[in-house]
Amino acid sequence: MSKLVKNLVSNDLRKQLTGVSDALLVNVVGLDAIRTTKLRKELRAKNITLEVVKNSMARRATEGTPLAAAFQGVEGTLAIVWGGSDIVSLAKEITRLAGLKEFDKFSARGGAMDGAKLTADDVKQVSTWPSREEQLSLLVGQILSPGAKLSSQLTAIAGAVASQIKQHAEDLEKNAPPPTAEPPTAAPPQNETPPAAEPPAAG
Repeated sequence: MSKLVKNLVSNDLRKQLTGVSDALLVNVVGLDAIRTTKLRKELRAKNITLEVVKNSMARRATEGTPLAAAFQGVEGTLAIVWGGSDIVSLAKEITRLAGLKEFDKFSARGGAMDGAKLTADDVKQVSTWPSREEQLSLLVGQILSPGAKLSSQLTAIAGAVASQIKQHAEDLEKNAPPPTAEPPTAAPPQNETPPAAEPPAAG
């Protein structure tokens, strides 16, 4: 491969990795074309990119970036994978696929996380951590738990207060004196017939 082509490949890889701070190195040597294609499809479904590169060109492409540590002491042809929601979900998926029989030649070789070099054992360890989604789920549960408990307590208090008010109203009705009878209303006076007029005296 000419120097020009190497530079083009390195520059292209550098562009692809712009803004990427976490990535893993994997071994794909021994996988045939069919299995490699299926592996890429599995990774693509999780928004993970796999790129087979030569170590020398990868070093040139990642020089001065947080991923440079991943290629320290690494030799030969390898593949770099990046993507997923975070480094933990990436490590989980790589570890899962490496455990499948159809990808028996596929394995993690290391990587870089926040500028620090990862070994193959480190990748397995990271895969046991809770992912970002799992962490958020736990956090939301912790936040909502006190609120749900408080809501339950407030509902119980409101129910108790309503019950007490109802009981108090019933007690007042039981202890209230009977209503006093009102005196009968006097009948209105009847119209009396006026006395007959006396006849005038004789003259």
